[in-house]
Amino acid sequence: MTAEARRFLLVVAGAVPGALLRWQAAVQFGPYLPSGGSDALVNGVGSLLLGWLAARPFRQELQLLLGAGFCGSLTTFSAWMLVTERLQKQGFMMGLLWLALGLAVGLAMAWLGQLLGQGQRRS
Repeated sequence: MTAEARRFLLVVAGAVPGALLRWQAAVQFGPYLPSGGSDALVNGVGSLLLGWLAARPFRQELQLLLGAGFCGSLTTFSAWMLVTERLQKQGFMMGLLWLALGLAVGLAMAWLGQLLGQGQRRS
């Protein structure tokens, strides 16, 4: 197997569970959260995990499996934009608030993940 084929398979192997977890978050938590709430949940968790991974000196294989594969399919920009567009139909400010909330949560979780990853590296 070539190195490129191995990298491809690592991303695929991470993407499948990430997509399944995203789907199950919508099924399990969606009915109990406001519109788009499960998207915010998985985007926040994914941002936290990706920030943590970025701060750790993991091998490229693990970065591909968990970063590009798992986090890439768990979190999606397109779903965030779709919910934003739908909320804007309820009023421009509703969509703008959702967009700002998603951005703030994502940045905060990515920062926290990196902070946690750096703290573990020193140990």
